[in-house]
Amino acid sequence: MLDETTTTAEAAREGSGSAGAAPPPVREWPALDLSGVDFDPVLAGLMEEGPVTRIKLPNGSGWAWLLTRYDDVRSVTNDPRFSRKLVVENDVTRLAPHFIPVDGAVGFEDPPDHTRLRRSVAPAFTTRGVERLRGRAREMLDELVDGVLRDGPPADFTQRLLAPFPLAVVCELMGVPAQDRPRMHEWTNLILSSAQGAERSQRAKEEMCAYFAETMRRRRGTGGEDVIGLLSTAVAAGEITESESVGLALLIQIGGEAVTNNTGNMLFILLTRPDLMDRLRADPAGRPRAIEELLRYIPHRSAVGLSRIALEDVTVAGTRIRAGEAVYVSYLAANRDPDVFPDPERIDFGRAPNPHVAFGHGPHFCVGAMLARLESELLVDAMADRFPGLRLAVPAEDVPFRRGALIRGPESMPVTWG
Repeated sequence: MLDETTTTAEAAREGSGSAGAAPPPVREWPALDLSGVDFDPVLAGLMEEGPVTRIKLPNGSGWAWLLTRYDDVRSVTNDPRFSRKLVVENDVTRLAPHFIPVDGAVGFEDPPDHTRLRRSVAPAFTTRGVERLRGRAREMLDELVDGVLRDGPPADFTQRLLAPFPLAVVCELMGVPAQDRPRMHEWTNLILSSAQGAERSQRAKEEMCAYFAETMRRRRGTGGEDVIGLLSTAVAAGEITESESVGLALLIQIGGEAVTNNTGNMLFILLTRPDLMDRLRADPAGRPRAIEELLRYIPHRSAVGLSRIALEDVTVAGTRIRAGEAVYVSYLAANRDPDVFPDPERIDFGRAPNPHVAFGHGPHFCVGAMLARLESELLVDAMADRFPGLRLAVPAEDVPFRRGALIRGPESMPVTWG
């Protein structure tokens, strides 16, 4: 599955790579629609080729470096010599057919602007801020679970729990009222999907941005501990611009629904490995550690996420990366680095330490990591404690996984119990 698209002679003429040696060939990385939680075979092949390879994704132009070793991933993502901001100005090879960054989006900023933007919403994501939501999150989940149990099996857990619960939690965090949540869910799915095309994705992004802009104007000066309140206060104080506040709100809203896919992947593993579910039922105290191992193991996304561009010549793992060249890191690969995670293909609920990078690393470490852990813990508790005999209602190979999506996860999860 690794097609060579640049000959060694051509690569040598490009002048990048290890000193005195030709750079590695450029490998095609197609957009694969993978089912289940199998590791991407293209990424596995790239990891075998070496810690630094070159790739070409289905969209954009040119090629990019790919880093797969744990230490290199952590080093580059924390290195100010690699810029996210420059990506906006360059048509970098990428997975998504559309690339429509919002002006001022924190994901495409570098420090110090990145630091300034994150500071504006930091209170919502502190331990205190997240714990403030715990009781309300548990109430919302209990209401959903009660409804599923009342209706009885079978049920689609994606539709009934895995999608509505994270949506409710992130909307509670944001300050989005209940009547607007279905629209938020629809917009998020359109923005994150490549199946509907760039025009529909752009329209969904514009509609979500317009919603947040109007809501924050109405909230200006009212304060509040939710994200919209915090952003409105920061704009009023001149700490961030309105455009920046909208971009940040959109990123948090979209990111909040990643829990749907992550917990869907976790549940798929637990329902196809009943021995693991039995362990969770028998050892409630061990569930947080088990969730960390599942976070390390599950495929969070298709291919790779956002790239960076080198601001100057940098040598990584003996390979020279020149100024202006694009670089991708693979957190999925880093989480399978055998030098850090012995026997990485095995799910080990007792793994310690477990310094996975499922939520990223460096300045762009996921701001909602603590909240995502809370939601995952509550969902796993509900699955293990409130649904005796929980099992798939269809063969594992018949569980449909998302197609044409930038993130991986089950489209539906048909289950039964009792």
